[in-house]
Amino acid sequence: MTRYGSRLLDQVFVRSGPIRWLVVGGALLIAAIAVGATLMAQNFRERALRNSGRELENTVLLLAYHFDQQLQDFAVIQKDFIDHVRLTGITTAEDYRKRLSSQDTHRLLRSKIEALPYMGGVNVIDADGNVINSSTAWPAPKVNVADRAYFRTFRYDPNSPDVLIAPLHSRISGAWTILIVRRIVGPNGEFMGMIGRGIEPANFEKFFESVLLGEGATISMLHRDGTLLARYPHSSEMMGKNFKTGPFEQQRIFGLDHFAGRITSPVDGEDRLISARALPHFPILMMATTTRAAALTDWREQIFILISVAGASALAIAGVLIAIVRKLLEQHRLSRERLTLEKLRLDRAVNNMTQGLLLFDASQRLVVCNQRYIEMYGLSPEVVKPGCSFHDIIAHRKATGSFSGNADQYVARVLRDVHVRNSMVVDTSDGRSIHILNEPLADGGWVATHEDVTERRRIEERITHLAHYDALTDLPNRAMFHEHLREALSGIIGGEELAVHYIDIDEFKGVNDALGHLVGDELLKAVAASLDRCAGPTDFVARLGGDEFAIVQTGVTSVDQVNELVARVFAAIRTPFDCMGHHLTTDASIGIALAPRHATALDQILKNADMAMYAAKAAGRRTHRFFEQAMDARVRERRQLEIDLRHAIAHGGLEVYYQPCLSLKDDRITGCEALVRWRHPERGMVSPAEFIPIAEDTGLINEIGEWVLTTACREAASWPDDIRLAVNVSPVQFKSGTLVLKIMAALAASNLPASRLELEITEAVLIRDDETTLAILHQLRAIGVRIALDDFGTGYSSLSYLHRFPFDKIKIDRGFVSDIAGPDGSSSIVQAVVNLASARRMTTTAEGVETEEQQRLLRTLGCSEMQGYLFSAAKPADKVVELFALHRSRLAQRRGHEGRRREAG
Repeated sequence: MTRYGSRLLDQVFVRSGPIRWLVVGGALLIAAIAVGATLMAQNFRERALRNSGRELENTVLLLAYHFDQQLQDFAVIQKDFIDHVRLTGITTAEDYRKRLSSQDTHRLLRSKIEALPYMGGVNVIDADGNVINSSTAWPAPKVNVADRAYFRTFRYDPNSPDVLIAPLHSRISGAWTILIVRRIVGPNGEFMGMIGRGIEPANFEKFFESVLLGEGATISMLHRDGTLLARYPHSSEMMGKNFKTGPFEQQRIFGLDHFAGRITSPVDGEDRLISARALPHFPILMMATTTRAAALTDWREQIFILISVAGASALAIAGVLIAIVRKLLEQHRLSRERLTLEKLRLDRAVNNMTQGLLLFDASQRLVVCNQRYIEMYGLSPEVVKPGCSFHDIIAHRKATGSFSGNADQYVARVLRDVHVRNSMVVDTSDGRSIHILNEPLADGGWVATHEDVTERRRIEERITHLAHYDALTDLPNRAMFHEHLREALSGIIGGEELAVHYIDIDEFKGVNDALGHLVGDELLKAVAASLDRCAGPTDFVARLGGDEFAIVQTGVTSVDQVNELVARVFAAIRTPFDCMGHHLTTDASIGIALAPRHATALDQILKNADMAMYAAKAAGRRTHRFFEQAMDARVRERRQLEIDLRHAIAHGGLEVYYQPCLSLKDDRITGCEALVRWRHPERGMVSPAEFIPIAEDTGLINEIGEWVLTTACREAASWPDDIRLAVNVSPVQFKSGTLVLKIMAALAASNLPASRLELEITEAVLIRDDETTLAILHQLRAIGVRIALDDFGTGYSSLSYLHRFPFDKIKIDRGFVSDIAGPDGSSSIVQAVVNLASARRMTTTAEGVETEEQQRLLRTLGCSEMQGYLFSAAKPADKVVELFALHRSRLAQRRGHEGRRREAG
């Protein structure tokens, strides 16, 4: 224990060297944060300048192409006008002045300008400098521009460009104007005049303002000769000023088609980012600038955040370093005290272990022995103490009676394997089981732990039992049943057979529901005990789960032996059982498969027995059936029908038919019941009695029901407003929990009023979880949907539900209608139902009406409506719509005949 304490002290002892390295590392980390923050600040600064420059470049590119397009549009007008001059045959300056000063020319100019709403006025000037026509006013203003430089250039310099752009003060508006003029010459080169347009800088500057880049930014339009044409923000004293002066860098801008960089502004002297771009077709330059201070505004905010985060991080690191150093120094002071405490705790822990502990050195001498080992075997501490040999300890155990084997052989075996990890379980003379684990050490010694696992082994045996036996009945479970049957099948000898009995307790679910699971469990235990008594000495009885049991009967040489066992089983099960004070009787459905007659493989024999059991159930329960090949065929047929049904649902193979409901009071069609039909590609029309049970068993009824509801609502929306739609709802659909949402969705998608939808439910919907079901029905009633109780009188709880929920309609089952006309018929029952419904303000519909006599009696008894083949079978959607029209026509004719008869009488 002393060596262990020294090692622990060395591990926790804090030297000054590690502290110094910790401080140096922290300082380097803070320095790295500072350097990183500086580099990030520089990177952010350059990025901000680049982003600002890129924004300026995008802006001038947009402006250049925008104004180039506008000026090209005006150039097209100028060229069209010149073409007009030539086409009209004007060849002299005098002819030019006379013919182009007319009001027709004024209208021509206005028509061209109106096609371009953003274009300003256009003026026509003759060879003497007089304005002879204008698109803005008629007659043209009396203005002469012969003294203007651009006019003199056009008149006296034949080599000058055809188009000139000149900033000047307009003599028409009196404002500073940018004039764009084009020379017009005759066929012989004679100067006849010019056409021009004056644009006030404010027009450009208004557009500049809409794309302004922020505080400190400017947008300018300059002539390639350096003359400022327009600027935002506007500066009157700068207009017309030439900026192609000053430093070379400033002059160079006007000679380039595109420029981006930084210059010192000649206007305000600030350091600015600049981007300039020339118009592709005109000697005009668009220029955008912003101050570096404005470009770095966001950068300053980022730097403030960066510096704050870096400073906070550095302070946090410094604070953590200080706290760590203080903590280490405190640990240094307390380390030896803690070592002493740990030694005491270690001694206490070793001596309070649930296991016995022995530590031996390389010479097989005891180093450590805890108190638990001495108590476990009742040894003397005077003998078992540090320094004694392993052989001495085993000899002492032999002498005290806790070791019953040969001591020398045991010691030799342990020492032979002590260099590897090994374990063993030994039994003591007093019946205990001890697990011994030997763990080798690097120095040649070993650690041995002794643990009493007596109780654990009992628990493991119990778990093993539970894994193979049913916890309730203590019969073998399904896993052990399969294992036994597999062995029994492999052990069948010639001339003998093996019988597998599948036993399902009839009506057990009703016992559980009515009396509770505790009584049901007692019944299962009683049945299990009875089956165990019925079985022969070589038979194997198991519980497969729930209320299903099985018996493997071996050594069968004749069917009579099987029948005898079945008879004993029925006699035992049908004997009344006393379960917690309840006198219960029950019965069973039994399916039997023989091996090798019916199958030899485990899975197949089980499947055959299961099919036979379901055949017994289908035969009315309380009986038994042997497996027959026809059962397998029926199962395969049902499975194929299920596959075909899934395919029909997925590929639109189902149809909705509608059977009308006729009012017995006025013979008016009041509604139609939606009925699903399946037209099988090979079998033709499949009866709903065949595929609806399959749909309910597999859950497909949810998809079918939702599809029928959606389809029927969509088609019924086009019917006359006084005809309602009735849709059947399966109990399975109620369990989905989303029935109300699906109904609301179908109504919303089809625009069918909720008052025209009637849901038909059976008592099976209400039998289980009736509170939840009634809540759903109230929700449906709240949105306006009508609720009808179908097949009334065929269950046992109808009256109670009529009391708990106010149904809108009761449908009288066809079984009561079919014999209503007989001498001992059901007319009194129908009368009672009609009176009951009338008292509770419900309508009644009789189903399956096939004769006129049935119709007459139902009308006499006061039934509200009828439904059946007498009036119409179920029809497709298009046929039922035709029936609506035909029946209305017949009713109208009949009422007309009756009216004429009354008038004649």
